[in-house]
Amino acid sequence: MKKLLLISNSTMPGEPFFTWPRQYLVDFLKGSGPVAFLPYAGVSLGMDKYFDIVERMLGQLAIDSFSLHHEKDPIAALDRAGAIMTGGGNSFCLARSIQQLSLVEKIRDMVDSGTPYVGWSAGANVACPTIKTTNDMPIVEVTTLEAFRLVHFQINPHYTEATLPDHGGESRIDRLKEFLIMNPKMRVAGLPEGSLLRIEGNQLTVHGKAIKVFEAPDRVTEYAEGSRLSLTLAPLAE
Repeated sequence: MKKLLLISNSTMPGEPFFTWPRQYLVDFLKGSGPVAFLPYAGVSLGMDKYFDIVERMLGQLAIDSFSLHHEKDPIAALDRAGAIMTGGGNSFCLARSIQQLSLVEKIRDMVDSGTPYVGWSAGANVACPTIKTTNDMPIVEVTTLEAFRLVHFQINPHYTEATLPDHGGESRIDRLKEFLIMNPKMRVAGLPEGSLLRIEGNQLTVHGKAIKVFEAPDRVTEYAEGSRLSLTLAPLAE
């Protein structure tokens, strides 16, 4: 059964790393083996420091972990993973790395076969069909915008409706509308800070803050904590 935990953000301002989603992570990874961490989005931190932070957090939860950037053969190393975790940062750097290392098909097959997947921010973006709804600048070139395709919808992490005074650029809603005009058959889940999606099999549950699902430029539905949806993001019958 496919299992995913797709998180908007790892850390709230003023809180220690991975505080708000920790309770969900503990429950989600219960009984899983070592976690394979993908640190490739961590441009500012650097991959070594990024993994140190994640390893320390997981260690506090008595969860073993290893980082793929330390492995001579990352694909072979995945065979000893009981779960996969992809950190946030820059989605384009992350996409380039997973493409260059030929990790896409291997990880897709593992998750489709039941290996739990955890991703936040950029790590949630790459779970989607593409990274087209990222908020990041394309600071490196990628071969393709296609990603893991673990779900059939797009995610916009850090979703916000805030606008800046005297700022003439597009708002987040404007940019998502542009995406939907050009990709009319796609849905986008806008995940604000403090929200996540838990997927088990064909069922998706909203946790934390309410999310918004965009199905067309002018068709938006809000789903509160506890909402149960299908993997198409359609509501389940009660």
